[in-house]
Amino acid sequence: MPASETILLFLSAAFLLTISPGPDILGTISIGLARGWRSAVGFGVGCGTGCLLHTLFAVIGVSAAVRASPMAFTVLKYCGAAYLVWLGISALRSRGGGVKEYSGQEQSGWQHFGKGLLANSINPKVGIFFLSFLPGFVDKDANQPELHMAFFGLLFTGVAVVTFAAIGYFSGRIGGLLNSKPTIAVQLDRLAGLVFLALAVSFIWMA
Repeated sequence: MPASETILLFLSAAFLLTISPGPDILGTISIGLARGWRSAVGFGVGCGTGCLLHTLFAVIGVSAAVRASPMAFTVLKYCGAAYLVWLGISALRSRGGGVKEYSGQEQSGWQHFGKGLLANSINPKVGIFFLSFLPGFVDKDANQPELHMAFFGLLFTGVAVVTFAAIGYFSGRIGGLLNSKPTIAVQLDRLAGLVFLALAVSFIWMA
């Protein structure tokens, strides 16, 4: 079991990293403003839960293999960008309506959970971040360092889920008030679409 001081340091770092601007938090806020708190909480919790997959990849070394293969990294990066472009275009085509999904059909928080989970899981930068970040908190004398990595990965996931859920709830409440006016609802959808498209560009542009 890692020392309590190490755990507290990790939790502080995880929280600061979670609230820093990035695809997950910006996507959660955008959906909250455009679609309400249920959709935003679902998307945010999905993004946070995706950290479990990256933890697994880091523990078994898959992320290291992706980092060693520029082709694999590029393919995953473009897949993530394409998904964000699809979300952005769908939002731009929306006519507003608060509880309606971009396709025109109502979707539940669970469906947004799946979208958030997918958006986080196909981002190779998150996997490489986990591979670089988690080992820094592992005791060099630990008999099973992979278990320590898994432990810290679970802690990070918990922090991400709670933080994204809270941000999704409050942004959704604000969005709910704004969405009571149809013209504002449409503009919020447009804003969400632009955010997703900008994130797609960042996926490709940034190393």
